Amino acid sequence: MPKLKSHSGAKKRFKVTASGRVTHQTQGRRHLLIGMSSTRGRRMRRRNVLNAVQGKVIKALLPYAS
Repeated sequence: MPKLKSHSGAKKRFKVTASGRVTHQTQGRRHLLIGMSSTRGRRMRRRNVLNAVQGKVIKALLPYAS
């Protein structure tokens, strides 16, 4: 059986943790950051975890990331 290709866009944007959860970086951190409160900026630095249903969709795009 041939190797499966990973989705190029998904592999740049998502990581699968050791426990199998899918994480992603918060949107909105590219420009117009001056108007953002420092509290919000700090909160957006953290990586967020997708819920189980969305995580399952992303894992289908990343066949070797489990």
